[in-house]
Amino acid sequence: MTTMTAQQVDQVSAKQATRRLLPRGGHGLNLDQHIAVHGAPAYRGQSRALVTELRDAGLTGRGGAAFPVHRKMAAVLAAGAAAGRPVVVANGAEGEPAAHKDKTLLTLDPHLVLDGLQLAAEAVHARAAYLYVHRDARLVRRVDEAVAQRRAAGVDRVTIHVTYAPPRFLAGQESALVHRIEGGPAVPRYSSRLVAECGVGGAPTLVQNVETLAHVALIARHGAPWFRQAGTPQEPGTMLATVHMSDGQARVVETAPGASISHLLDLTNKLAQAVLVGGYHGVWLHQHKAVSIPLTNAALAIEEAAIGAGVLAALPPDRCGVRETARVLRYLADESAGQCGPCLNGLPRIAEAWAVLAGPGAHPRLRNDLDRWAHLLDRRGACHHPDGSTRFARSALRVFAEELWRHEQGTCTATNGAPFLPLPTAPPLTDEDWS
Repeated sequence: MTTMTAQQVDQVSAKQATRRLLPRGGHGLNLDQHIAVHGAPAYRGQSRALVTELRDAGLTGRGGAAFPVHRKMAAVLAAGAAAGRPVVVANGAEGEPAAHKDKTLLTLDPHLVLDGLQLAAEAVHARAAYLYVHRDARLVRRVDEAVAQRRAAGVDRVTIHVTYAPPRFLAGQESALVHRIEGGPAVPRYSSRLVAECGVGGAPTLVQNVETLAHVALIARHGAPWFRQAGTPQEPGTMLATVHMSDGQARVVETAPGASISHLLDLTNKLAQAVLVGGYHGVWLHQHKAVSIPLTNAALAIEEAAIGAGVLAALPPDRCGVRETARVLRYLADESAGQCGPCLNGLPRIAEAWAVLAGPGAHPRLRNDLDRWAHLLDRRGACHHPDGSTRFARSALRVFAEELWRHEQGTCTATNGAPFLPLPTAPPLTDEDWS
């Protein structure tokens, strides 16, 4: 088999990528308009029938983990055979402050997501379906309208229950989502069993990101070969990404795995000192590396990176990467649920140390300490929050090594002190903010 170069992959993907998920013109679709564009939901009339099509399509989750969708469905089906009819959940609680793709999709075409939710419910023979989103006023109004339109038209086979998540970074984590739907706080919980085996009310629960379900709805209508017309053979289809340009502009784009990161961030025309890939649980890359790597998990894995939350951000040359990293790590430490040692003690200590590095005159030994602490936290948390946070921190130690040295000498190359990466102006910090 011939192996394509990164440049050839970029060219193929750019040619094949089409606008599939987001309606043209940027206007939200009501149910009638949605059906006029996409047609009615493509029900199969029986469970399991769609799973094979999704396997052939090669669809993977678009929420960050990139796990094969058909395998997740098969696991829920198997658990349901022993434990009773499952539950399905469309997860739109995008806690990543730099990501806006799920909110954009739900605002512009919520019915594509809800079609996918209904089709997933049919595929796993679910007894209940939930849509889980943040309490954003515009989004709440849009979701409520869409659910009411579908109820009036009678297009759904399973009743959709809407549950609202608190504005916390971890609220969309699978076990936190289950806890919130059950009426508790949206905090991750310890369990030796997967949510696919024991989730909402003890039932096997299929949790899929809202973008993933929108793809399910399109694959059900158009088939696996159509889906594979975009992307690469190993990572097919299209994807949504939130792109932050170095000039401060941000937008949600539909692209395909294999596309050029340089093209998406316009790095040929706009300067950047580094690129953040995957969001705040992602990694920093040197600008010259980001230019040469296609947007695929396989290619990014070489740099310990992944597409993750679908965030790309180009750090301008006039900002300080050390300060930006310190800001984000403070936020991540504050957003932990504080239920395990790595979150309760480890992340705050790392955030405090980075605050020292962001100032002048830090001792060089502190960098070594941070690298050691970051490795000590790996895979020791109640959830993956410590893993993602320390991955982000370790990448900053590599990419901003020269700037860290300058800070130790009492200088900084930044000429603009304004924050660049988006963070909440007042992050919630109390127990009540989890519900």
